[in-house]
Amino acid sequence: MTNIIFETQQSFYEYINNVSNGSQEISDALREDRIGESLGMIIQFTEGVGWISQVISLMQEQNYFIDIDTSQIHEFLEEINDGLEIQDFIVVADMFEYEIQPFFEEAAKKSFNEIKDDEE
Repeated sequence: MTNIIFETQQSFYEYINNVSNGSQEISDALREDRIGESLGMIIQFTEGVGWISQVISLMQEQNYFIDIDTSQIHEFLEEINDGLEIQDFIVVADMFEYEIQPFFEEAAKKSFNEIKDDEE
């Protein structure tokens, strides 16, 4: 079980770094009016942050905690959706570059901490 937890954590951090880098790619694509390409990347982003939230939740079930605010991730998704609905691609691009990318850069610096049971 320890190997699975370690491998999951390792995959988690590799993916977090990819999200950070991908955020800039999405922003660039939106600014360069490559809307179809950027929408595909946004779908991948959405699926990826869903996976990130699941990992955080599952790790907590295994008594590991990471200080990443998943409610902030959900707020990002809502704001992206709102921007896309009104086709304000500049706002969405700014969000990816100035809010989402720094959030995930910071998240990459955090680590899972094992929660110690007080009864020990």
